[in-house]
Amino acid sequence: MMDRRFFSLGVGALVLSACGANNVAAPAAKPRVQSVPNAGWDAWVDGFKARALGQGISQSTINTAFRGAGYLPIVIERDRNQTEFKRTLEDYLAIAASDERIATGKQMLGRYSSLLSQLEARYGVPPQIVLAIWGLESRYGARRGDIPVISALSTLAYDGRRGAFFEKQLVAALKILQNGDTTPANMTGSWAGAMGHTQFIPTSYLAYAVDFTGDGRRDIWSDDPTDALASAAAYLQRSGWVRGQTWGGEVGSAAARSATPVSIIQPQKPGPQFAVFKNFSVIKRYNNSDSYALGVGHLADRIAGGGPLKTPFGPDANGLTLNDRKELQTRLTKAGYDTGGADGVIGSKSKAAISSYQGANGLTVTGEPSVALLQRLRG
Repeated sequence: MMDRRFFSLGVGALVLSACGANNVAAPAAKPRVQSVPNAGWDAWVDGFKARALGQGISQSTINTAFRGAGYLPIVIERDRNQTEFKRTLEDYLAIAASDERIATGKQMLGRYSSLLSQLEARYGVPPQIVLAIWGLESRYGARRGDIPVISALSTLAYDGRRGAFFEKQLVAALKILQNGDTTPANMTGSWAGAMGHTQFIPTSYLAYAVDFTGDGRRDIWSDDPTDALASAAAYLQRSGWVRGQTWGGEVGSAAARSATPVSIIQPQKPGPQFAVFKNFSVIKRYNNSDSYALGVGHLADRIAGGGPLKTPFGPDANGLTLNDRKELQTRLTKAGYDTGGADGVIGSKSKAAISSYQGANGLTVTGEPSVALLQRLRG
């Protein structure tokens, strides 16, 4: 699988949205999916259809796939407005292993225990790792994406910024339809074409998805997550997952002492150090990001009953600790300014609440948290 930050840490963002941006438990907002007439897209599609025929896609598949497809401005809007910022590891882990995500993961561990045991027996990947990937990629299936994939990929391929890549994904999506795994109506996903419970892009689906239910279709889109979870486990296995080995752990923990680690990493200073093993690199094959792999590993440990990290992160650039930021959000909410929750991550909703409070109280409106603001709220 390619470096999937383009999809899921954008989605992460989409999927890992903090209380300061979108509450974890909130339902997915309906995207403004509305196709519009576009003569340039029409002409591009005509040319693409000929190229698709040359790559083994049947005329009937092409006709069915593009019936009702159209140019989607919202896809270009989202592509152009990807936020170029890097969360601190502390913020990332606060979102990835939020109380809600841990609690839901434990519920899913009970609900799908039999399936997860079968997956571990076949692929060697522990249940909590599969669940953590599911939790980060789609909030355990709550946010699978509902943008038509054929329309999204053809819009992006026509737009040209990464035209060759998205055309390759579009051909792969047509092969999926031609194989009968799903229908154009059911083939929905993120704005950039990542699909299903575990957010596979089409080329990765073709390479790694499995039919674990045995019904003849590799169905990662339906409410039943069986094939999607099996596909994620199969992907990790084929990427080199070492059966019986942990991903790693905080330095000093039992997991970190279980064998000789590949390396010791400390992504944020001050902050915890992590001893990581080969399976950490395997998780990065799913998404080439240390933060993502640590998020999966830490969430997996918490789902399995482990505790929080022992080493604290230091105060942020504003002099506030995570607990300070949680207190700030809690006090703003009690004062009538909705931050969307109190996870300690200052996102857009928290900043809007701060701005409203500052404006209503005659303060300079910055939208930024501060020690002085927290002290004022404490009264």
